[in-house]
Amino acid sequence: MVLEYPYFLINFKTATETVGEDGLAFARTIERVRDDTGRHFAVAPQLTDLRLVAERTALPVVAQAATLAENAVMGATTYEAVAAAGADAVFINHPQNEATFADVARAVGRCADRGLESIVCVNSLEQGRAALTFDPDCLLFERPDDIASESGMVRTHPERIEAFVDMVATENPQTRVFVGGGIRTAADVEQAFACGVDATGAASAALEATDRAAWLRSVAGSVPHTAASSD
Repeated sequence: MVLEYPYFLINFKTATETVGEDGLAFARTIERVRDDTGRHFAVAPQLTDLRLVAERTALPVVAQAATLAENAVMGATTYEAVAAAGADAVFINHPQNEATFADVARAVGRCADRGLESIVCVNSLEQGRAALTFDPDCLLFERPDDIASESGMVRTHPERIEAFVDMVATENPQTRVFVGGGIRTAADVEQAFACGVDATGAASAALEATDRAAWLRSVAGSVPHTAASSD
């Protein structure tokens, strides 16, 4: 399975209601909305449920984190382990799980070696430009203060997203751009894609929705169709 752009990602984070069978049930709801709407979705389940979701749904699966084998201690989950469990991609240097600059470079290389797509998280244009020297598959542009907030960049400073997209297109046009942080509504999703990004996603808004299927359908309407898709 590969990540098909443009897509919308649902991150399960560490919510108690996304563990085990409950998480699988939510993933299957996402899968049904994907099938009904023809839009692309991906999921980032809890690490313990990677194999469960990968084997029992047809959704692309992103590992929330992974550890370089040379840095791993008891209880860590390596890039080799998430690849074996069926992950298609990995978040690297997430604001809630930061890595050193040197480890980011090694992690991108490890992803390439293991057939995983690398999604490197950065919080500024300057950090993004530096990360591009590692040739990642995707950059996730997200400010830590925007996570789970009501005022993400997509609402307050869309011009910063546009500038970031332009920088990536100039510096390394093969790298995709994902924007996150504070994405809560279909209007937010529409604005994100209008800024030129290739993907966006949410965690809190999806988990807090009273009717998750209805929320997902609303969001799906703002995810662009691919050339091969039709209404």
